[in-house]
Amino acid sequence: MAQPPEAQPPKSHGRKAIRPTLKPSSLMDEAPDLVGVWQARIITLFPDTFPGVLGASLTGKALQDGTWQLHTHDLRTHGIGKHRNVDDTPAGGGAGMVLRADVVDAALRDAQTHARGRWPILYLSPRGQRFDQAMARDLARCDGVTMLCGRFEGVDQRVLDHWNITEVSLGDFVMTGGEIAAQAMLDATVRLLPGVLGNAESAVDESHSNGLLEHPHYTRPATWEGRDIPPVLTSGDHGKVAEWRQDQSENLTRSRRPDLWAKHRGKTDGTA
Repeated sequence: MAQPPEAQPPKSHGRKAIRPTLKPSSLMDEAPDLVGVWQARIITLFPDTFPGVLGASLTGKALQDGTWQLHTHDLRTHGIGKHRNVDDTPAGGGAGMVLRADVVDAALRDAQTHARGRWPILYLSPRGQRFDQAMARDLARCDGVTMLCGRFEGVDQRVLDHWNITEVSLGDFVMTGGEIAAQAMLDATVRLLPGVLGNAESAVDESHSNGLLEHPHYTRPATWEGRDIPPVLTSGDHGKVAEWRQDQSENLTRSRRPDLWAKHRGKTDGTA
């Protein structure tokens, strides 16, 4: 029989104890800023969707250990009037609603109060530049990042221009909002922070880290469903293993991602 919420032991998250709450984002927002710790600040209409998957596995452990911090800023608290309106009809007509410049500006001012050093502001938008491993590495070298999660038809262009915000896209498709994209980008970034991955070499050998897709992986049992591990991987010859993995990476990239292969060839030929 399940215990009532008040009888269950508190769980650990960040540097605080987690207890039942209608606003789980407050567990992050109330945490004091830690000097020198990489931070992510998320402006969103749905703060209770965070930390989401970021609270699990390696990123969750790093969050609990204080290796990085996550704070949400509820866009609704900066809404206008009794009903806290955050959007209005698009100028010139058309379907949908647009997030107001004055509302987004107020939320950005609140978030950027805590910014220091190199701290980009990103707007998750399908018309932005494509997010990739190079951008993740660059964000990991920053002091922090602020992410604006769009909703409805988008954000008033004036506030994007005023804050010189960079628009970033997770891919060539449209989502209902930026929250899922923000979590995906943060996952890709946080795992590159020092101390998050147990084996630093893991980040070096992964797909996209060197412009190529990663080679196939195998483990025990040696034979499964009539399929054997490639003999070279059990030969003990580390040179041949490295050569095999490089060949596999190149072949996979050439066949599955000709765009990446062309870019890789351009770099190796010195033509990029």
